[in-house]
Amino acid sequence: MLSKNQIKLITSLQQKKYRKQYQLFLAEGIKVIEELLRSKYELQSLFVTEPLDFKVSTDKIHTISPAELKKISALTTPNNCLAVFKIPTEHFSLKEGLIVGLDDVRDPGNLGTIIRLCDWFGVEQLVCSPETVDIYNPKVVQATMGSIGRVAVLYTDLVPFLKTTSLPVFGTFMDGENIYKQDLPTNAILIMGNEANGISNEVAQCITSKLAIPRFGQLQQTESLNVATATAIILSEFKRNF
Repeated sequence: MLSKNQIKLITSLQQKKYRKQYQLFLAEGIKVIEELLRSKYELQSLFVTEPLDFKVSTDKIHTISPAELKKISALTTPNNCLAVFKIPTEHFSLKEGLIVGLDDVRDPGNLGTIIRLCDWFGVEQLVCSPETVDIYNPKVVQATMGSIGRVAVLYTDLVPFLKTTSLPVFGTFMDGENIYKQDLPTNAILIMGNEANGISNEVAQCITSKLAIPRFGQLQQTESLNVATATAIILSEFKRNF
């Protein structure tokens, strides 16, 4: 049975300030938890409503009722398990290859999907502006489907970061060059912007090459693509000749 203190702690992790205070985050569902157990993340506690073979120490497993799980879950319809993991201390050092940078991406689903896309396309590093949604937001964790354990993420001011790099910096703009006609390098930084406003003016000053995904619709009336959808298309083009 869950104590009031356990319920209070676990539900508090839905808020960024408490995740930062306790250095803990939530994960829900068998698939996500299994992926994280195979990654760099250390399990603190696992709550289940039925026997599940996660192959973890029994002292970390707590059997609870579905009603109790509903109290601590961040989901409208909870699964049959919830885990609390420790947030590790990240040691971020730039590697060769493509790096994705996010300028003020606010939607948890978009960030989670982009992390999953990075994992799919072999992008090992993601650099986020401080305004970008927290990667340990429960909705982000859920949307990554475990890919959060295989992509290194750094939160930093993008302008100073970009000014110190010698890599070419690509950004997405409506008036950019047709991406399907570009010779894209192996080592580069790709910046994706805010859902409503795109790349900020300050970050845009650091862009060395502007890219655009052309519209093929006959009416040409669609204003823009979802940022995660655009990221998928552009990563595919960067990796086309690998």
